[in-house]
Amino acid sequence: MNRAQKAEIISDLRAKANGASIAIVTDFQGLKVEELTELRVELRKAGVKYQVVKNTLARIAVEGGPHEVLKDHLKANCAVAFGYEDPVAAAKTISDFAKKSKKFDFRFASLEGKFLDAEGVKELAKLPSKPELLARLLGTMNAVPTNFVCLFANLQRKFLYALAAIKEQKEAA
Repeated sequence: MNRAQKAEIISDLRAKANGASIAIVTDFQGLKVEELTELRVELRKAGVKYQVVKNTLARIAVEGGPHEVLKDHLKANCAVAFGYEDPVAAAKTISDFAKKSKKFDFRFASLEGKFLDAEGVKELAKLPSKPELLARLLGTMNAVPTNFVCLFANLQRKFLYALAAIKEQKEAA
């Protein structure tokens, strides 16, 4: 690989890293091509790009960027998953695949510049996804006016029952 090719790879990695909200470093040794392809398809569905990287090139690419905390930890063969939209979806997809495959594992990650070890990534994967959180928020926001309307409807209903009871009582007398 000549200098021009290395420079192109570094600029491509830098662009991916700078645009990503999360970068998860994984260990892929021992995986078959079919398994890696399956992982890439699942990651693509979650809006994540997955790339095998050379450590020296990756160290240069993340230097000065939001994921610089990974620089000192990049050792041995690794691949990086760059998540752009929802960091929880990226962590869940990686975590789910790691549960299925005995040879695949994640090492550490950088979430918007903060270093996460393997346990931190597992905890991130347990969180609800962004659409689920939005649905919960909208449900909570919708519950307040709905309960308010029901409260006033019940007050009017009880008032009408009281008036009907008074009317029946006067008609009976």
